[in-house]
Amino acid sequence: MSHQAANLLVGIGVLSLAAHWLAWRVRIPAIVFLLAAGIAAGPLTDWLHPDALFGDLLFPIVSLSVAIILFEGGLTLRLHEVRGLQAPVRRLLTLGVMITWASTTALAWVFLDLSPGLAVLFGAITVVTGPTVIGPLLRSVRPTQRVARVLRWEGIVIDPIGALIAVLVFQFLLSTEAAASLGDSLLTFALLLVEGVIIGAVAGWVTGLVLRRYWLPAYLHSLGTLVAAITVFHLADQIHAESGLLAVTVMGIWLANMKRVPLDDILPFKENLSLMLISGLFVLLAARLEPSSLLALGWGALAVLLGMQLIGRPLAVLVSTLGTSLSWPERGLLAWIAPRGIVAAAVSALFALRLEEAGYPGAETLVPLTFLVILFTVILQSATAKPLATYLGVHEPPPRGVLIVGANPVARAIGAAVQRLEFPLLLADPNWDNVAEARLRGLPTYYGNPTSEHAEQHLELTGLGLLFALSPKTDLNTLTSLEFGKEFGRNKVFRLPPGERDLRLPTEIRRRHRTDQTLFGAQITYAKLASLLGQGAEIRITGLTSVFTWEDYLEEHGDGVTPLFAVDPQGHIAPFGEADHPTPGASWQVVGLIHTPEPREPAGSA
Repeated sequence: MSHQAANLLVGIGVLSLAAHWLAWRVRIPAIVFLLAAGIAAGPLTDWLHPDALFGDLLFPIVSLSVAIILFEGGLTLRLHEVRGLQAPVRRLLTLGVMITWASTTALAWVFLDLSPGLAVLFGAITVVTGPTVIGPLLRSVRPTQRVARVLRWEGIVIDPIGALIAVLVFQFLLSTEAAASLGDSLLTFALLLVEGVIIGAVAGWVTGLVLRRYWLPAYLHSLGTLVAAITVFHLADQIHAESGLLAVTVMGIWLANMKRVPLDDILPFKENLSLMLISGLFVLLAARLEPSSLLALGWGALAVLLGMQLIGRPLAVLVSTLGTSLSWPERGLLAWIAPRGIVAAAVSALFALRLEEAGYPGAETLVPLTFLVILFTVILQSATAKPLATYLGVHEPPPRGVLIVGANPVARAIGAAVQRLEFPLLLADPNWDNVAEARLRGLPTYYGNPTSEHAEQHLELTGLGLLFALSPKTDLNTLTSLEFGKEFGRNKVFRLPPGERDLRLPTEIRRRHRTDQTLFGAQITYAKLASLLGQGAEIRITGLTSVFTWEDYLEEHGDGVTPLFAVDPQGHIAPFGEADHPTPGASWQVVGLIHTPEPREPAGSA
């Protein structure tokens, strides 16, 4: 490898990381900054030339990257979750997809003069929103819980469904182009469809069997699954050209729905790999864009963008929400938010390369048009969705609920007290036994690491504005505190102090995590709380009055109480911390851990 090539590869990595970091700082989908980085590195500065850098390897790299992205998307499609979704989401995934697809196809055909086949493919590609763009947008907008839930689940489930539709349309186009008659093209497409589905299903079943019976050691599960996916993609393409993408998508869906397959360790690996591939792919693809190709689309492209935003999406939402309990303002916000994302860009680039190679007319417009849709929808909706939600009255009021890191005995006990006070609550824990026990007790939970990429897309923060980091793992408490400090605000993030064994944390982390946000006091560690609860201590909620004051409360319990938090008359939680002690007054409620057998007798009592 030449020195110049190494510099370019390193530069792509640095640009990708910088784009994600900037997106994290300003809470805008990273796709905007990745595209901007690619355009800046390519046509604006003439620094990066993907075709010259990779040569004949560019097409295989893009193909394998898209195959892995589609496989990872298939792994997230669990059919039982789709069946359990509420009516508006199910309709958006069926009727809504068809309406969006048909309306976008018509707009592209009329205003851009695309061929019918290419217009249908463009419509199929752009039905996908995706969690990577929906998640950051929802965190910024903070709509009501019903709107947020519909948008989040639509984005999660439509990702693999939309990709599968686009793959099928693409394969039909190629089979039509290669066949001599319509009958031949239908037969070719049917064979391709059957072969792709059979190969993917068999590969998924075999891979699931290998994982379930541990014929591979656990530490090789992630690598083995990745190798199996790219092998299936390659072999399917060798058996029947263009069936590989369908095969890997079906393989992922099969694995996701096969019983007792240990995917917990595989999914984070696939998420990280997909993130890396998507980041590099976006920079490379954007670097291949020419400003002239965007300008060549003309005013017709603007008509398509406005039609998708003002006609296609509102019509899809209107039909999908008829007869539901959603209010008209809620439907209005749903009709405005539908940013296109990663899958649309990735598959459009691959399809364009293959169609150009096959000599399909107009294929060169597919990528600039898709990227234009992504930029338009993400930027427009990121800038306007929050003011629109406020205007429509579907903006969530200031959050008052608690996100608890941990579902261990201490977290469950404190969470139960929060729940009794009727505050929104969510317990997040990567330990399944803890999560299962919390669910048995009726506590809402998220199973997974709250700082993971999966949490970024699936963790529902509607109504939550405080963080209690109650894990026995100090590093997890510290990382989640740093992560959610920007989300909730530094003064809304609290964690347990480190135990004696956890004082090895890096000095920088300890310095950044201020002691005034330490929960309950410097000596109240997880071990101490767990020990007290194990000895029979109870968490009690006590109401204060003008007669029974805070001073009376402390005098009654003395050293036998550890105050945890208080609730003021306006319904705000005020934790007792190392340096910040609320002074409860009349009409406050105090939540404390009582660890004396009996309250002390008041002075002077008989």
